[in-house]
Amino acid sequence: MKTETNPITFKIIIKLFLSISLVLSLQSCKSDKKQNKIEDSGFVKAHVINILTENMDFQMSDTIPSGWNTFRYKNASTQTHFFLIDKYPDGITMQNVIDEVGPPFDNGMKLLNEGKTEEGFAEFGKLPAWFMEMKNLGGSGLISPGLVSETTVKLDPGYYIIECYVKMSNGVFHTSMGMAKEVIVSETNSGNAEPKADTEITISSTDGITCNDTISKGQHCFSVFYKDQIAHENFIGHDINLAKLEENANLDEINNWMDWSNPKGLIEPAPTGITFLGGVNNMTEGQKGYFTVNLEPGRYILISEVPNPASKNMLKTFVVPQ
Repeated sequence: MKTETNPITFKIIIKLFLSISLVLSLQSCKSDKKQNKIEDSGFVKAHVINILTENMDFQMSDTIPSGWNTFRYKNASTQTHFFLIDKYPDGITMQNVIDEVGPPFDNGMKLLNEGKTEEGFAEFGKLPAWFMEMKNLGGSGLISPGLVSETTVKLDPGYYIIECYVKMSNGVFHTSMGMAKEVIVSETNSGNAEPKADTEITISSTDGITCNDTISKGQHCFSVFYKDQIAHENFIGHDINLAKLEENANLDEINNWMDWSNPKGLIEPAPTGITFLGGVNNMTEGQKGYFTVNLEPGRYILISEVPNPASKNMLKTFVVPQ
């Protein structure tokens, strides 16, 4: 992808795609040892911020406490989703996003989908400067239809927007279909303690994904430490997504699908033979998030949403034994 786009435009684009958890006891993020299927999850549970997607929506409380919180995200739709938490500068609201981001966002995406790269980048150059100040503070990794993810992050009081930018089959991002919601994080602290993980993951631009190669079946609380964060070739940072692989899963296909800038990437339907189970979405350098999942015996993958994650050691497979 070669263009004459200036550095400021690239920085704005980076922010665009960086923008557009618990059954938490006071001691641990481990919950009941059930599958992550909707019918088995015990979705309504104390000390959890519940999020429900039935179509292109996030159904949840408008105000949540600050501090450590677990988000239990129930994907009752027919498409793959995630949720990403964006922190906007003071004074920026959803209406600002609709008025100032919507037109260049939609126009730029349309042009890129048509293969008009330079024209698309020119549209992104019309985005407001406050995109430069946006921060990503975690959220759920990719979650397949009919499943539930549990992700735990720490949030300070303030105004946030959560979003999903997986693409529909026609190439339109879910955010453009209304899959974004404003949330107020109050001054009232949740009182929850930081979870205690039994499996630690570290991700960085230099070492990729590192974690224990031996993971047993059953309930696990994974921690994800962001050793650093950079903008990769598709202008977004790295994240952690966990998925179960079936025998017909094609790793090359999955590897290519994780790049939104590929016309066939991050688009419905997801590759065959893969079931996404959540994870921890983009965070800034030095931050840590957690996710809880019940693992059955089988083959799994930890993968990041970056171009060619295998080449960056951001595609890691492991087997959970019987």
